[in-house]
Amino acid sequence: MEPQQIPVIDPALVEDFFRRLPRQGPGSEEATLCAWKHVGFLPEDARIADIGCGTGGQTLTLARHTGAQITALDISAKFVADLNARAAQAGVDTRLRAIAGSMENLPFAPETFDLIWSEGAVYHIGFGRGLREWRQYLRPGGTVAVTELSWLKPVRPEEIERYFADNGIAPHTAVENLRIMERAGYLPSAHFVLPETCWTDNYYRPMERVMDAFLDEHAHSAPARHFVERMREEIDFYDRYGDCFGYVFYIGRRD
Repeated sequence: MEPQQIPVIDPALVEDFFRRLPRQGPGSEEATLCAWKHVGFLPEDARIADIGCGTGGQTLTLARHTGAQITALDISAKFVADLNARAAQAGVDTRLRAIAGSMENLPFAPETFDLIWSEGAVYHIGFGRGLREWRQYLRPGGTVAVTELSWLKPVRPEEIERYFADNGIAPHTAVENLRIMERAGYLPSAHFVLPETCWTDNYYRPMERVMDAFLDEHAHSAPARHFVERMREEIDFYDRYGDCFGYVFYIGRRD
């Protein structure tokens, strides 16, 4: 069977849609804090990078529960502006600064951070590549905490395997990802599966609530309709096969 040809979606359309959501990917404050508990000791002057921060749901959680200096980075200047405004409103803007930039070319000096955080974003460059390239920005003994789409079952229905393959997605199991983490120069310290509510209550249901307004504001254009159809298809696949895949939080320490 020939691979499905996926039409290119205008990045500005994607950005406009996801700015309407409280989170740009599955997650929750509880999941962020659970991962935080596994990070362990950080110095009083700790520095944290949140790479691929989006509008900063998890970034603000970290700011509220730590005294660290946080630098958040996202390729979307609008997401960055939204996060800086939210940080000011929350009164944490003296410790949290969001900047626009690419995770493929981070504007940081080596060994800058005690902790590198990334929820639902490392897939843009690949789990293994991200861990390998970001390691240089951690101080010795520093920690990385990232979520990655992972298979939750060793054997999956052909339909979900084909859906991921057609969309250029190639998940690994948690065991495989822990090996990737070790080869990238980390000692894995914890991992856990994000609960279903991180997908349904915190991501897909808010997504469904903004679809009609998004289509109206884009005059139900063909690109907007196509994008919404893709999102509805994704929701349908999760509703049917969410027991086969999910996000796993991986926490590891630089060796």
